[in-house]
Amino acid sequence: MPTDERLYSYCAELMGSPILLKLYSHDEALASRIFQLIKRYEDLFTVNRAQSQVMSINHAAGQHPVTVSRPVYALIKCAKAASMAQDSAFNLAIGPLVKLWRIGFQGHRVPSAAEIAERLPLTHPQDVILDDETCSVFLAQAGMEIDLGAIAKGYIADRVRDALRQQGVSDALINLGGNVHTLGNWSVGLKKPFAPGDALIGSIEVASQSVVTSGVYERYFEQDGKRWHHILDPRSGYPLDNELDSVTIISANSLDGDIWTTLIYGLGVEKGCAALRHHEDIEAIFVTKNRDVILSSQRHFRFSLLDDSYRLTGCTA
Repeated sequence: MPTDERLYSYCAELMGSPILLKLYSHDEALASRIFQLIKRYEDLFTVNRAQSQVMSINHAAGQHPVTVSRPVYALIKCAKAASMAQDSAFNLAIGPLVKLWRIGFQGHRVPSAAEIAERLPLTHPQDVILDDETCSVFLAQAGMEIDLGAIAKGYIADRVRDALRQQGVSDALINLGGNVHTLGNWSVGLKKPFAPGDALIGSIEVASQSVVTSGVYERYFEQDGKRWHHILDPRSGYPLDNELDSVTIISANSLDGDIWTTLIYGLGVEKGCAALRHHEDIEAIFVTKNRDVILSSQRHFRFSLLDDSYRLTGCTA
């Protein structure tokens, strides 16, 4: 990381989050191009407005296939593959449940068991029918909705990294609200769950890696003395309930980070550590409700504990 130059920060509000770009040069034109790139992809993938390619698929559920652009098709195909993995907590067809709970939006509530049971049959990823020749997507049942919110930021972060490299940028950081991608050496903070402000558990030192954190503290509401968070278990229709407060994935590609944060949440610490033994390019930092910080390994990052109310350990699985 250069030390003799000033760090310039550029901000924009996109994808419902503050987007931060850090460069070691004053280049407003480059920052503007990067934000325009993010906006173009947001327009393709969003389900938070009436018109987008993804919403066109949802509107045609149970009626006919919809041909989409190659980036949208490629991302949907990747999301379906992750959704079809055995015991996967990732599900691109989870849209009906997301809209039922509305966690993070106005009107959130705990649905009845009958409402959840009614929507679960509309969330089967095998009912997302893909045609590679025509780049078309067909949702087999009326009422189905795909939602790429769990994967779109990772895909976009990777495209931003590629664009910066094409411009000859060797040191930069892009933060898409939970998805951080780095070129060069950077220190990324690990947020303390449910703490006010920018309180950190520790810092993560990485070199040209993606750092993706997902936590139950990000979007939630409280009802009947219980906290209901936004990470839904597609198998039950309810928020995942295990020992974890957050999972951070360190990987070369942010898309992998998005997929694995969800997979790991579904697996928990012990099974998650076991799964990562077969993926040397994917590493995790688990933060548990009992204030344990568990590192799957440290091949591509270094972690420093900053809060002594937490205990730092390695995987024992």
